[in-house]
Amino acid sequence: MVSNRKYNPSFLQSISPLIFLVILLAINVSIFKGDSLDGSIQIVLFLSSAFATVIAFSIGIGWDEIQKGIVRSINSSIPSILILFLVGSLAGSWMISGVVPAMIYYGIQILNPTIFLLAACVICIIVSMATGSSWTTSATIGIALIGIGKALNISEGIIAGAILSGAYFGDKMSPLSDTTNLAPAVAGSDLLTHIRYLSYTAFPTIIICLIIFTLMGLNLNTSIDSESSLNISSVIKENFFISPILFAVPLTVIFMIYKKVKAVPALFVGIILGSVFALIFQSKLLLEISGSNFGDWRDLFVGSMKSLYGSIVISTSDSMVTELLSSSGMYGMLDTIWLVISAMIFGGVMESSGFLNTISSVILKKVSSHASVVTSTAGTCIFFNLTASDQYLSIVVPGKMYSKIYKDKGLAPENLSRTLEDSGTVTSVLIPWNTCGAYHASVLNVSTLAYLPYCFFSLISPIMTILFAVLKIKIKKLSN
Repeated sequence: MVSNRKYNPSFLQSISPLIFLVILLAINVSIFKGDSLDGSIQIVLFLSSAFATVIAFSIGIGWDEIQKGIVRSINSSIPSILILFLVGSLAGSWMISGVVPAMIYYGIQILNPTIFLLAACVICIIVSMATGSSWTTSATIGIALIGIGKALNISEGIIAGAILSGAYFGDKMSPLSDTTNLAPAVAGSDLLTHIRYLSYTAFPTIIICLIIFTLMGLNLNTSIDSESSLNISSVIKENFFISPILFAVPLTVIFMIYKKVKAVPALFVGIILGSVFALIFQSKLLLEISGSNFGDWRDLFVGSMKSLYGSIVISTSDSMVTELLSSSGMYGMLDTIWLVISAMIFGGVMESSGFLNTISSVILKKVSSHASVVTSTAGTCIFFNLTASDQYLSIVVPGKMYSKIYKDKGLAPENLSRTLEDSGTVTSVLIPWNTCGAYHASVLNVSTLAYLPYCFFSLISPIMTILFAVLKIKIKKLSN
């Protein structure tokens, strides 16, 4: 955070860029509607960054300092950008290798609309707890579940809501998760104590979610029948070699992450394995995708490369299956990366100008009771997700800001670490310009605003942590 500055921004100066951003976003969404993520939001973020820069200039902050803040902010997002590129290629290689089609093929035969949402949430809980990553869960089993759910004629927004609810619960409860390790680190707690204390709010929340998804499943009005399901399965089988052996690819990736292999090398191995399996089992499709006339191994090379970097469509006799069996590869992630960089530029200007620090200081003056401390922490986490556009900043900055206050109020640090997770980690996925919201929307190919109303775990978690504080349930005090 910025400190010891000759010119300290006022609260009005600090909040003005946010007001400007909110007004432009409202106008933008009302005009572009579902197409607002195609580029207009990125321009809104650039304009808001420019507006914030002008205010910074007016109080004597130079461009060099602002530029350094922008570079620091973008630099912090580089690992996320790298993962986005890899996930694009992963989706392409897993599509052309038959991994995703196999998941859809077997999933249609096992799941039905009544239990699908419940099963999708539970499956993502298991995968996310095993891998410690909601991002990996979304990019692997999540993609397949979207395909299965669409084949069952379930709204993609509802499907994504079930997927992300399970993925974020599993992420929070997994000792392998980076945010689950980060929260107690900045709050001054330890990992196991944090997970145990986090479970008090997380388990009631996920139980409510599972009940909601069960009731929604019982009341779904879907039109698919056994004949339609059989037709989809037969079309997939006509175009792909389908066998349980294809699941060796995702299982290998999940096993690597379970063994604490970092996400980047694990995803890279998944891409290579997908390409190898495509060469072995789907060579005819690679030749079709290549569109080349070499007549030798070069056609296979071209087909493999196109599936990794570009858009591919597997033409079938069924339009729904054709839509399911499409991928944008690495190229499809460029809009998302553009959005992430634009958001980080805005966050960099706001941080380097001291605007975020001023706003946070005003919030800190308003807290008094234990309930207000927790509520203020939750609000600050959400605020940083909205402004800094990064879930890590929504954990680290509030964690540092509030750690002394919790101690002064006689509250154990696990209260803080739990609130950071309940409000910082999970709400990041609800914001279109946040790195998490942009990532999941891009990977699942479902807009953030479409799944937001059904992402019940992320919606309920902040309310649950505040409710526990108000009712004084499991609010651990510091010992003498």
